[in-house]
Amino acid sequence: MNLPSRYDSPMTARRFPLHLACSRCDATFEIRALMNLCPNDSAPLLAQYDLTPAPELRDEIRSRPATMWRYRELLPADDEREIVTLGEGITPLLRSTQFENVWIKDESKNPTRSFKSRGMAAAVTMAKRLGAKTLAAPTAGNAGAALSAYGARAGLPVFVAMPRDTPQSIIDECRSYGAEVELVAGVITDAGKRVAQYIAANGGFDLSTLKEPYRVEGKKIMGYELLEDLGRLPDVILYPTGGGTGLIGMWKAFDEMQRLGWIGSERPRMFSVQSSGCAPVVRAFNEGLETAPEWESPETGAWGLRVPRAVGDRLMLRALRDSKGGAIAVDESQIETAAAELRHTEGIDAGPESGAALLALRELQKTGAIATSDTVVLFSTGGNKYQ
Repeated sequence: MNLPSRYDSPMTARRFPLHLACSRCDATFEIRALMNLCPNDSAPLLAQYDLTPAPELRDEIRSRPATMWRYRELLPADDEREIVTLGEGITPLLRSTQFENVWIKDESKNPTRSFKSRGMAAAVTMAKRLGAKTLAAPTAGNAGAALSAYGARAGLPVFVAMPRDTPQSIIDECRSYGAEVELVAGVITDAGKRVAQYIAANGGFDLSTLKEPYRVEGKKIMGYELLEDLGRLPDVILYPTGGGTGLIGMWKAFDEMQRLGWIGSERPRMFSVQSSGCAPVVRAFNEGLETAPEWESPETGAWGLRVPRAVGDRLMLRALRDSKGGAIAVDESQIETAAAELRHTEGIDAGPESGAALLALRELQKTGAIATSDTVVLFSTGGNKYQ
């Protein structure tokens, strides 16, 4: 990646993450070594920046190349030569042809055809910078494909564990980038156990969802892009939710934007969308819980939603409640039909997770939770890759 010299400004150095902070306790850590969860309470760690009002930064960012790294001062990278990129981010925000005041954020335009490209670009960049020699992660689909691609770009070996019933197209994609792929019985949580075993035996760094601090940093840029796309934040965000990194990341971005002086205290109402076959966040939200117990026997063809237990459950539930949003489970049997409708009527490369978001939009408008006058962003988190 050949970035212009203006990235080497004093503002860049000043805004590089100061430290990592535990999302639950008061612990902070210097960014000098690879870290996974907080050693005190096993909660996710989040990167914290030196943020003061900087309205001029928005204009500078607009003049830069159209990748997520145009937001470099707000990402964990202080040397453009260390960035591992395939040109991710700055995806289209398309006005729906079927719904008034509805916009579709088309994440299929990322290099590996899903929003996972964003998170893995940031995570692999920092893993390589901090000395990782091998990368590993469990996956329900697109995360493994993205890790395999960005690991290849970084010149680092990749180990991916995934459920045996993962679509062959995803298995082949990971292997095509040179990753070592192992199929395991069960679901992504079982794949996570296998990754832990692999690392214990062979070494390597675990890039599981929210078990390291930087995937969320790449995903948060979706929130920044919405402000630039619309000129303001939307009233509602509909987000298909598995591990929830994107939802957590955007909520973090809104706080950062307020501290930068780009927005006020306004926030979109965030809605988590899951399948009736795997809806741990929805159940926890409806029952008033602070964490989401594991979903028993998860079944859904929307592979990105088949996450029975999320490390970031507490952070997701807090964002949904603080935003005055909600959580909704849609009928599993209707998801693929809805995804096909998006492809046929909007011309968007929509996977089943996007179909779930469309079903949620209809249901929430029907119940009045979303008004037709609300500006809504529906996230199409990835393409139709499960074939």
